[in-house]
Amino acid sequence: MRSTRKATQSVLVVAAHPDDEVLGCGGTLARMASEGHDVHLLLLADGETARPRVKPSSKLAIRNAAADAAREIMGCSSVEVLGLPDNRLDSLDLLDVVKPIEAAVLRYAPGVVFTHHAGDVNIDHRIAHDAVLAACRPQPHHPVRQLLFFEVASSTEWRPPASSLSFVPNWFVDISATLDKKLAALQAYDSELREFPHPRSLKGIEALARWRGATIGVDAAESFILGRNIVR
Repeated sequence: MRSTRKATQSVLVVAAHPDDEVLGCGGTLARMASEGHDVHLLLLADGETARPRVKPSSKLAIRNAAADAAREIMGCSSVEVLGLPDNRLDSLDLLDVVKPIEAAVLRYAPGVVFTHHAGDVNIDHRIAHDAVLAACRPQPHHPVRQLLFFEVASSTEWRPPASSLSFVPNWFVDISATLDKKLAALQAYDSELREFPHPRSLKGIEALARWRGATIGVDAAESFILGRNIVR
């Protein structure tokens, strides 16, 4: 009899800031981790130092601790925060962003990579997208078979459609069973949450998941744009 058990695989998420990984695909990551996949998080920028009146040492320690707490809630295998300059990734040579992503791909050999949509309002999100494309060029024997681009509440929808690429999802993941883990992981980043009707509120984030789910006939979902899918 043929086994129906899914083969496990390595998954890499490349997000610009700590909390983007949860906002963009936290329910999907929790689901994949529960299915036995090894999920690794690479967070590029520190997420704090661009803000006024920030004391970097204390704020960065809190944000990094939140990233690890969120990782544990979702069941992910590892998290690394590179600490690149927040909202200033465009001040770096793109190669300096690409190299640590290439190193992570070499280390984890992921079959699936998640990253940002190209049309977000946040410059770091757009740089992350371009750097992932460079690091995941489909060269012979490259491990990455699938690229998926996620949306981030309070960034993706704030970019007017006439000014850039619109987020038009064509890939959906049912997170009905893991929406609670996504929301719990977001609460680890409580300083980043806002009051409703801000889109980066728990109520707003849940509403988005419910709407994405309703569009495909399930209780809750996360949506993506498929960038590449290689069938071998």
